[in-house]
Amino acid sequence: MFGDSKKKIKRLDSQQRKGLSLISRLRPKSVIAEQYRTIRTNIQFSMIDRDVKSIVMTSSGPWEGKSTTSANLASVFSDQGKRVLLVDADLRKPTVQRTFGLSNVEGLTTLLSSPEQPPSEVIQHIVGTELHTLTSGPIPPNPSELLNSNRMNTLMKQFEEMYDIIIYDMPPVTSVTDAQIMASKADGVVFVVRYGVSQKDSVLNAKELLEMVNANILGVVFNGVEKRNDQSYYGYGYTSEEATN
Repeated sequence: MFGDSKKKIKRLDSQQRKGLSLISRLRPKSVIAEQYRTIRTNIQFSMIDRDVKSIVMTSSGPWEGKSTTSANLASVFSDQGKRVLLVDADLRKPTVQRTFGLSNVEGLTTLLSSPEQPPSEVIQHIVGTELHTLTSGPIPPNPSELLNSNRMNTLMKQFEEMYDIIIYDMPPVTSVTDAQIMASKADGVVFVVRYGVSQKDSVLNAKELLEMVNANILGVVFNGVEKRNDQSYYGYGYTSEEATN
């Protein structure tokens, strides 16, 4: 299934430092990496009564750590031997290609506009892991329409047949409708809130927007808090109500 000769292979290396911090790989014994593993565990607990394979990652606004959280969660899920696909569905300001030092000549928009092209020709594998990535591809003029298309529904079903966990990195939910569209299709949503950045009104508005499409909110990641040893860390486990009270 993953053996197509055209599939591009990429190793984790120092190029990641030019993008977002993949600290779960670069510093696996750090406090922050351990927090990501805690988030992974709590998400798995939320899956007990429901089969959750597709997870949308979003936030109320920019600079809240959504893409960093998406990449690191995908990484720690793959550490368990699960087949994981990280999809950069932020078709406006994509970041996955920088995080992993990948080519973005082809990606999600390629598959959306070329139904005849197999996903295995575009998905990129991180060597030595079970982690696979699908970059955004060329930025389109109509992201919302593409994500709301029947072709996207078909792709999501294909991904679920190929992988154990699919994580969709989305734009902030209050900025554009993209995250709402995907939240209505995915099995669950993880909402990222950053200390000192997120505004309460925006978080409440984002929560309402997700509830409007009956999104299954799995939990909230609260990040950016400084510990006494000056190491930032990520927390997880609030319900949507607790996070916004």
